[in-house]
Amino acid sequence: QVRLVESGGALVHTGDNLRLSCTVSGRTFETYTSAWFRQAPGKEREFVAALKWNGQSTYYGNAVKGRFTISRDNAGELTTLQMNSLKHDATDRYYCSIVLSQKKAVSLSVHGYDYWGQGTQVTVSS
Repeated sequence: QVRLVESGGALVHTGDNLRLSCTVSGRTFETYTSAWFRQAPGKEREFVAALKWNGQSTYYGNAVKGRFTISRDNAGELTTLQMNSLKHDATDRYYCSIVLSQKKAVSLSVHGYDYWGQGTQVTVSS
């Protein structure tokens, strides 16, 4: 059984940096595409970043390009999201997700991912 647990969310100030982590357990011997999404209350979940299963391609939402970086450790058990120069509009709950299939193109949609964590709250105070 695959389980994802996010951590690292916090209350920070505008301009601060923050790193989110997602620990993946179960079936980690399989390679997977991982992604981060974020969601504010009453809004749809928004794509933030994705890392292709082979580790060679990354994708970012327009709002975070150049400031956020997604990465994964060699063991495939930890996916991180480095967030720099945070803005107030980054205040959201951040979710980690993965899809085990290597045949699908990397998706920027929530429908492209099979497993999700419970999320971690990021609040950016202006």
